[in-house]
Amino acid sequence: MSSTPDIAPGRLPAATIAKNFGDINPPFDRFEARVASERCLFCYDAPCIKACPTSIDIPLFIRQIMADNPIGAARTIFRENILGGMCARVCPTETLCEQACVRNASEGKPIEIGQLQRYATDSFMGSGLAFAKRAAPTGRKVAVVGAGPAGLACAHRLALLGHAVTLLDARTKAGGLNEFGIAAYKATDGFAAKEVAFILSIGGITLDLGKRLGADIALADLKRDYDAVFLGVGLGGVNDLGLEDSLDGVENAVDYIADLRQASDLASLAVGRKVVVIGGGMTAIDIASQTKRLGADEVTLVYRRGQERMNASDYEQQLAQTDGVLIRTWARPKRVIGSDGKLEAVEFETTEETDGKLVGTGETYTLHCDQLFRAIGQSFLAETLGASGIAVTGGRIEVDAERKTSVAGIWAGGDCVAGGEDLTVSAVADGREAAISIDRALKLASA
Repeated sequence: MSSTPDIAPGRLPAATIAKNFGDINPPFDRFEARVASERCLFCYDAPCIKACPTSIDIPLFIRQIMADNPIGAARTIFRENILGGMCARVCPTETLCEQACVRNASEGKPIEIGQLQRYATDSFMGSGLAFAKRAAPTGRKVAVVGAGPAGLACAHRLALLGHAVTLLDARTKAGGLNEFGIAAYKATDGFAAKEVAFILSIGGITLDLGKRLGADIALADLKRDYDAVFLGVGLGGVNDLGLEDSLDGVENAVDYIADLRQASDLASLAVGRKVVVIGGGMTAIDIASQTKRLGADEVTLVYRRGQERMNASDYEQQLAQTDGVLIRTWARPKRVIGSDGKLEAVEFETTEETDGKLVGTGETYTLHCDQLFRAIGQSFLAETLGASGIAVTGGRIEVDAERKTSVAGIWAGGDCVAGGEDLTVSAVADGREAAISIDRALKLASA
């Protein structure tokens, strides 16, 4: 990343930065977990289960915590979601299970399901216990491309069922967005890497890193050499602004967050004094909050529609605003301004909605800044599929309910598939369901 008089490291003392990037939701202790669990009504037809993409039996694991059995509670969680520890940290529970909690109606406050899930899964992962034992080897081998949430969930379930799995990933570390893409204060102390190690401990999974689909490996070769293939490759492309923005100080938010997540010293990261972020999703919120926590004087997030239309949840928006981020709406970038190759400002045009379409009003304003982050979404790189014949809809892979693609022997899941929710927990559900479908197909082929 660049370092200029206006974009520089060391905006804040290292101790202050360490505090700013500490665990945003400190874990429950045993007493807090017991108290929180006792509020649960253990609904027979629990709406929280239906709201969970992985269908965890939430009342059951909470009852187990209430009975002082967090290890049993974790087993209940891991049976449905082997990445339950990370999901407890990053899931938008406020719009999923906790929003569905019946306690909202009676008390205006849901059961703290996410915190209870973290208490259980952390207890288990800290115990040194094995979650489960692999089934006898089936002699079948499966290639899983992408070691993010979808790929990890798929690989683990396949290994559990006795299949030999090769887990490939383009990066030099496994974990996908859990390792490289989420705000550092949501998963501290290297938790993403610890979770990967926990998942791989099942055995039967060979990790092969630094292998990029379409470059280092070809889908046709994987289909030839393996009994089945699962694609959990995520979104490798980054959308641009459609403007001339090759100035020093203009950066992709996803790249900066990845650098931040891998930095051994956050105080060494260069950050501007006046930062502008363009976008309205989780990546936009995460980069805005993190640059403010790194010491930027002003951080302004600009979104083209109203704040209620932002993809980031209300909780995340409020968190950013608490950090001091200014959210401006109904505006889109019109021109990036600079001199001598260096960013100086961004001109915005105000917008409005007419007949359901977003249009510019002609009015403009300028925000002076020394650092601009693009956070307007990512895209699937369809060219990585080669001449596979896999159907792509809306720029992403088309799959059926079992996560089968249009090509026999190839499944897909996670952010790269059409119709997904771009959530870690949804990616886990995709990987799990694909593994079950793959196992069924392999058994039928052997019959």
